Amino acid sequence: MKRTQIYLTEKEKKAIKKLSDERGTTQSNIIREAIEHYLEEVTLEKKRDRLMAASGMWKDKEDIPDVREMREGWGRRMKRLGLDPDDS
Repeated sequence: MKRTQIYLTEKEKKAIKKLSDERGTTQSNIIREAIEHYLEEVTLEKKRDRLMAASGMWKDKEDIPDVREMREGWGRRMKRLGLDPDDS
């Protein structure tokens, strides 16, 4: 672990002290937990943003086969082979 120094408002300091007393842990641990939680949230938010940016990127493509038609074709081939997917 690396030591660092931060400045807190009086309100923040009191809240962290109260929380550390209630949990029976150090104020440093409370701050580390808060930072860890924040970093996890930021990472999730970035992932969500990337997913949303990619959402619908193929909607205007016309050279992609229709998945429903492909599935129907697979079903017909399975039935011809005696592997009826509806029997399961």
